[in-house]
Amino acid sequence: QVQLVESGGGLVQPGGSLRLSCAASGFPFSTYVMSWYRQTPGKERDLVATITVAGDSTNYADSVKGRFTISRDNVNNTVYLQMNRLKPEDTAVYYCNARNIPVFGIRRNYWGQGTQVTVSS
Repeated sequence: QVQLVESGGGLVQPGGSLRLSCAASGFPFSTYVMSWYRQTPGKERDLVATITVAGDSTNYADSVKGRFTISRDNVNNTVYLQMNRLKPEDTAVYYCNARNIPVFGIRRNYWGQGTQVTVSS
């Protein structure tokens, strides 16, 4: 069964750091693009960071660029989001996402359950 299990969320003060982890199983992790999204109540889910299949390229939302780092471990089937210099506006539920490279138009898209990150004094 496909599973994306997130961990590492919690309460942190502004300026602090957290590292989110997403443990993947049930699919060929090393062939999937991995991303982190976040969502606040009443808002759409926004892309935060993306990392390529081989981990050789990353992309970030402007709001987190320079503060967040996405990485992946294709041996242990885990993707990470290192979050530094956190701001109150980073408060959200963070979701792990896995997306395959389409083959003959077949697309697969998996989501984790989400983990709450709260940045507050």
